[in-house]
This record gives sequence, C-alpha cells and structure tokens, in this order.
Amino acid sequence: MNESNPAAGALPDYAHLRVERHDAVGLITLHRPQALNALSAALLRELAAALLAFEQEPAIGAIVLTGSERAFAAGADIRELEEKAYIDLFLSDFPNVRGDAWGLLGTLRKPLIAAVAGHCLGGGCELAMACDFILAADTARFGQPEIGIGTMPGAGGTQRLTRAIGKAKAMEMCLSGRTLDAAEAERAGLVSRVLPAAELLDEALRVAARIAAQSQPVAWAIKEAVNVAFETSLAEGLRFERRLFQTTFALDDHREGMRAFVARRAPRFSHR
Repeated sequence: MNESNPAAGALPDYAHLRVERHDAVGLITLHRPQALNALSAALLRELAAALLAFEQEPAIGAIVLTGSERAFAAGADIRELEEKAYIDLFLSDFPNVRGDAWGLLGTLRKPLIAAVAGHCLGGGCELAMACDFILAADTARFGQPEIGIGTMPGAGGTQRLTRAIGKAKAMEMCLSGRTLDAAEAERAGLVSRVLPAAELLDEALRVAARIAAQSQPVAWAIKEAVNVAFETSLAEGLRFERRLFQTTFALDDHREGMRAFVARRAPRFSHR
C-alpha cells in the first residue's frame, strides 16, 4: 500500500489516534498504548473527528479502524467512569454522547472495517461490532466482561452481539464474562475472517482498497440494505433492496460498469 498522500491535504495531529491515507483508503489507529487503547472521552471525540473527516473527503472510499498488536481496545476507561453517577450518564445520554464516536458510527455511509488484534473487550468489542465487518488476527479475543465490575454493556453489547452470534452464546458471554478466541468468534459469525497477526493490517487495507475502487454510491446502497436486514421483516427488506437495486440503474457508474463488462475491460467509475 502507498504511504499517505500529501497532495490530499495535511492530516491533523491527534493525541490518541494515528491517521493515514492509503490512496482511497483512510486508516485510523487507536493509540493509547499505556492503557491498551481504553476508550476515554478524549479518544472518542478524536475518533469522531477523524471518521467525519474521512466521511466528508470525496477521495476516500473506505475506512479501516485498528489498534495495536496487544489490543484493539480493552474497554471503556474505567478511571473516568468510576465516580460517575446515574444522573451524569442520564443527562449526557452516555455512551451516546453528542460529538463522540458512539453518536456518529450509525450515520456513516462509507464502509468501515475493523482490523482487530489482541484484546477486544467491553466497549472495544462494541466499537468493533459497530463497524461494518471485522477482520481478526489469530491473537484476537472478544468479550463483554462488564458484569465483573458491576455493570452491563451499554453501547450495543447485548444487541449487536445477540444479532451476530445468537441468543445463547451472547447470553453466556454477557452473564459470565467469558471471552471468545478468534477461531470461535469466526465460527460464531462475529468476525468475517481470521488472519495471521502479521498479515492483518495489510489484508484489511487490501480489502478496503478493493471496496474503495467500486462505485461509492452503490457501496453505500449495499451497506444500507444489509443493515436494514437486521431491523425489518424479510418482506420489507426485500422491498427495500429491490427499490435500491432499481435506483442503481440511474447511475453513470451502472452504465460504465456494464459497458466495461461487455468490453472486457476494467470499469472507470466516476462515483455518480
């Protein structure tokens, strides 16, 4: 993969993230090594800013979110939460705080891939599940251990996890705090693929580059349709899919894609 492209404009400096461009792919790396990338309020605000910047940059077609070899994210920052009371969380609607990543993730149109190695626990597991799919290193471990500190998942752990792996396994994980290794997570349907740790980031960037090379409006429509499948009946989902499919025939990219196929050449999508 190419290094970040200076011609696209200078990237901002963040205290808790590392941000790069790789051609049409945006790469965001969580960077709080001393805390195993625990999700502090400051990190989540920076993550929202970085995601929104890539979302608004026309040259970026897909985004990869990753952490370190030791941890994607080991959970919430417990030191920040220790003294919080119910009224503090209620008034701010924590964790869906306006201006941080939790409030933004459900609105992104561009595909977002989580590349997970090491610990992916609590809020870290919820953050990975909020991405469009997860590529996991063989070192990854997933869990929702909040019950062990007297609380429960609050950013999708009981909801996305249940939809991903089913009631029985999600219930066991949330009630007992048991973690899944990468192989079990793949068998359960939580992750898309498991890769050797040394190959994880390169493969995530390759997959993201392949997605970014497609028609962006079509990629957005596919993402929306798959997400709708989790929230509607089959009949409603099929109707929604059919309407989106029909709209793709209004795109210049549709005509270019089919002409390129007939001519046996690579398509040159304009994202219109």
